[in-house]
Amino acid sequence: MNYDVTVIGSGPGGYVAAIRCAQLGKKTAIIEKYNTLGGTCLNVGCIPSKALLDSSEHYYNAKTHFMTHGIEVKDLKVDLQQMIRRKAQVVADNVKGVSFLMKKNKIDVYHGVGSLKDKNTIIVKKNKGQEEIITTEKVIIATGSKPSVLPFIQIDKKRIITSTEALELDRVPKHMIIIGGGIIGMELGSVFGRLGSKITVIEFLDSIIPTLDRTMGKELQKVLNNLNFDFYLSHEVVNVKSSSKQVVVKAKNKTGENVEIKGDYCLVSIGRRPYTENLGLDKIGIKTDDQGRIEVDEHLRTNADNIYAIGDVIKGAMLAHKAEEEGIFVAETLAGQKPHINYLLIPGVVYTWPEVASVGYTEEQLKENGREYKKGTFPFKASGRARASMDTEGLVKVLSDNKTDEILGVHIIGPRAADIIAEAVVAMEYRASAEDIARMSHAHPTYTEAFKEACMAASENRALHI
Repeated sequence: MNYDVTVIGSGPGGYVAAIRCAQLGKKTAIIEKYNTLGGTCLNVGCIPSKALLDSSEHYYNAKTHFMTHGIEVKDLKVDLQQMIRRKAQVVADNVKGVSFLMKKNKIDVYHGVGSLKDKNTIIVKKNKGQEEIITTEKVIIATGSKPSVLPFIQIDKKRIITSTEALELDRVPKHMIIIGGGIIGMELGSVFGRLGSKITVIEFLDSIIPTLDRTMGKELQKVLNNLNFDFYLSHEVVNVKSSSKQVVVKAKNKTGENVEIKGDYCLVSIGRRPYTENLGLDKIGIKTDDQGRIEVDEHLRTNADNIYAIGDVIKGAMLAHKAEEEGIFVAETLAGQKPHINYLLIPGVVYTWPEVASVGYTEEQLKENGREYKKGTFPFKASGRARASMDTEGLVKVLSDNKTDEILGVHIIGPRAADIIAEAVVAMEYRASAEDIARMSHAHPTYTEAFKEACMAASENRALHI
């Protein structure tokens, strides 16, 4: 078969790119090595983790808050296997949805490992050694990423696990050790912390969620301390060993002092790395950098003029919505349009509770760049809506230019932060000032009023409710 565009990988970036190409009149194919579409995000990442986060939050609220609300629950217990079954159904429904979209948009789906024979020919290696060859004018590589591991750690998938295995545990750990204080570790740690696990986090840097504004890491750590978390920051893991019943992790701090921690599970969550194995990049001379990422130009084109790459296999944040934007960008570029992506305004979210969400510059970046800025903050404990729902932890932090008042960064830890951040993204796309937001009417009572108040504080230090 011959195609205008062939997409390798069916994650959020890949399948969205395929849909947009088809919408723009391109004869499109998509290749996926697994039996189900959707990639890591739909199958073993974003969607299943959010399903478990919601289930565990329901249990935690029933255990800790329902009585205050006047709701009495007797004989409350966790059925983790039912949570896993519900999670699996959520995944299945989403995967079916992607399959439907492929059929609706007349996109041909090939299941197997796609490998480049040359820049216009792809070999699809199927099960049982079968192969199918397709030709294509353009190629979009969207093969995503996989968990990173330390060279001395053997992932046995029983006691020493990655996020993939953590989503399938059949019992609540007594003590889960998490190596890495990033987003994935904090989300999955909060799932099991709510269900009763003791959680110990070992992080090499001096802050959790270190890629975000430092205030967010400090505030989230306070929250998680109340959820039976212990933190060993600025600690380097030097050894991990497992037996049939436990895991022993050894680490040392900056002064060389050693610590030994024993638990029944160890989640290795130190980030992800691009997945480009068996793609055949070497056959056509596609360049990668020292971190294994495919090198692309400002149009996301590789050094092969008809091959593009998007998502986790190229530089930038490993986020599903970043990959989606890049997929649309490439599809529209191939159709002769002139799309744009502002990478500064791709929001990041941590789906703990309270949620954490950030967009734009962090305060640390502004200081490093020598940019003069103003800062406004507003705590959710001063929000009427947050008091009503008993979600008073956290704050909104707004950074604006000292002279023009243009919003430069927004960082939120609090209820529905993942949704509130969208208002900040819209404002910053249109280069709004903090005063612009401060003068816009926000419905009362809502969580978004906290964003308005923080903008008031940044603009003229005139927050009303604190």
